[in-house]
Amino acid sequence: MKKLILIGIFFSTILSVNAQEWLTNFEEAKKIASAENRNIVLVFQGSDWCAPCIKLDKEIWSTDEFKNYAKEHFVMIQADFPRKKKNKLETSQQQQNNSLAEKYNKQGFFPHVVVLNEKGNVLGRIGYKKVSPSEYIKILNSF
Repeated sequence: MKKLILIGIFFSTILSVNAQEWLTNFEEAKKIASAENRNIVLVFQGSDWCAPCIKLDKEIWSTDEFKNYAKEHFVMIQADFPRKKKNKLETSQQQQNNSLAEKYNKQGFFPHVVVLNEKGNVLGRIGYKKVSPSEYIKILNSF
C-alpha cells in the first residue's frame, strides 16, 4: 500500500512539474507580470468544442519547448468558454472571462491569443497558426 501511495506521489510530482502554468485570474496575472517584468499571454479558447483551440493546445501550449520557454518569459492566462455542462465554469470565473472578452475579444474569435504588457495594454494578437513552437514563440515575442 505504501508503494502505491509513493508511486502516486511521484507521478503527480512529475506531471505538475511538466504542466503548463495557466492562471485564470486576470488581476493576479497583471501583478505577476509587473513584479517579474513579463508580458501576459491571454488565450481565449473553447476547450471542449473549438477544434483550432484544441490543435493550438496540442501543437504549441502542451509542448515541452513552449512550456519551458513560457515559464521563464510569459505569464499565461486562459479565458475558457466551454460548452459542455460537465465543464461549466463557476459563475465568478465565467463573469471574469466574459469581461475579458468584452475588452480584448469583441469579435468572439476562437482561439484568440492576445499579448499584453503588465498594465493590460494590447501589444499584439494572433490565432491558430500551423507553425512550430519556436516559430510561435518568435511571433509572440515580436509584439
